[in-house]
Amino acid sequence: MKRRPVDVTVISDLHLGTYGCHAREIINYLRSISPQILILNGDIIDGWQFSKRYFPAMHLQVIKEIMNLLTSGTRVIYITGNHDEMLRRYSDLQLHNFQLTDKLVMEINGKMAWIFHGDVFDNTTKGSAKFLAKLGGYGYDWLILTNRFVNWWLKKMGRPKLSFSKKIKNSVKKAVAWITDFEQTAAELAIEKKYDFVICGHIHQPQIKLVETKNGKVTYMNSGDWVE
Repeated sequence: MKRRPVDVTVISDLHLGTYGCHAREIINYLRSISPQILILNGDIIDGWQFSKRYFPAMHLQVIKEIMNLLTSGTRVIYITGNHDEMLRRYSDLQLHNFQLTDKLVMEINGKMAWIFHGDVFDNTTKGSAKFLAKLGGYGYDWLILTNRFVNWWLKKMGRPKLSFSKKIKNSVKKAVAWITDFEQTAAELAIEKKYDFVICGHIHQPQIKLVETKNGKVTYMNSGDWVE
């Protein structure tokens, strides 16, 4: 299959090492593109739920596909997230065309983009609430598996799929005082810093929209996830 040339590709929230990860779909996507720059915007490997007992060959193949792009000349920038925060001690590491960082500012077609994972806005990953978030993550993993099983039966019966996992997770985060309106907060900060684009992950909600305030405007983007 011929690869599609792309200037910049941003993906996030793969959560490799969890049952919910759609590794096959990630592999198919990576094999379909030839990006000049690949930005991995956090939560690529799930360090919170990582287990030697569960890291299947398909998940390892995702890493191999990223390495293949790297060796073929793609510049790979790994931005750390909360689930792969163990890598933050190595922030600003740069080896040839690979870079590890916590946030990134880059120029795209003459406009400035601010790219970061987004967990800085979420108090469920800070302090004592982090333990609760980890526990919720394990339950979330099983919830996604249950959701897949239910959807498999619904498909066999010719009925539309359900997507209750995301709705439940969102309600849990609100219960532990998730910061109000992630998208608006990111956009307002980006406007304050005079950026043209702000690109996040973390909340598993793909989005592209223009946000305007009295201080200016910015295009907010979210790269979604590969588990839901």
